[in-house]
Amino acid sequence: MTTYEQQLNADRRWALQEGSMHFEKTSAVHKSLNKITRRLAELGIPYAVVGGMALFMHGFRRFTEDVDLLVTRESLATIHKELEGLGYVPPFQGSKQLRDTETGVRIEFLVTGDYPGDGKPKPITFPNPADVAIDLDGIRCIQLPRLIELKLASGTAPGRLKDLGDVQTLISQLRLPVELADDLDPSVRELYRRFWDEVQISLKQEEQ
Repeated sequence: MTTYEQQLNADRRWALQEGSMHFEKTSAVHKSLNKITRRLAELGIPYAVVGGMALFMHGFRRFTEDVDLLVTRESLATIHKELEGLGYVPPFQGSKQLRDTETGVRIEFLVTGDYPGDGKPKPITFPNPADVAIDLDGIRCIQLPRLIELKLASGTAPGRLKDLGDVQTLISQLRLPVELADDLDPSVRELYRRFWDEVQISLKQEEQ
């Protein structure tokens, strides 16, 4: 099966078209998101969209190549039991991830209790999706404070600076308040406030 990433790399014109369609919510990634969340709802499995698509759903419009979903470990086992071979295949034997056989889009699962970023112990772990999901246009998406919390925790790991950049962009584009820090885990509150201050300086400079 040709993967979505391979299709993007093989045909620049097609990739540009996909990028345009993504912002219109008609790309292969959006189709894969709608399909997998519908299947999980039919199976009664709690989930929360995280990662790039969660950013998109909260208003940070950017392109992404995959769908990230937060599930419990028990739900992950059920997902593989019910969906493998029925429109989804694992990239390799024993992988916790799946790939949509129609679109080639990768479906990545993040598991409750695991640590974000490099997987090493941190004050913050992936929560239970049932506790942190809200409905956005009929799809269960992680609450914005919890998404920011995970991004900040992940960004402290080596090679994860992009997650910190995502938080800075969220603050800037959505004009998030500094008081949002009070709703975050204590371990990342000061980091959020520092980024908030830096963004305000940047916004003032742009206005001059």
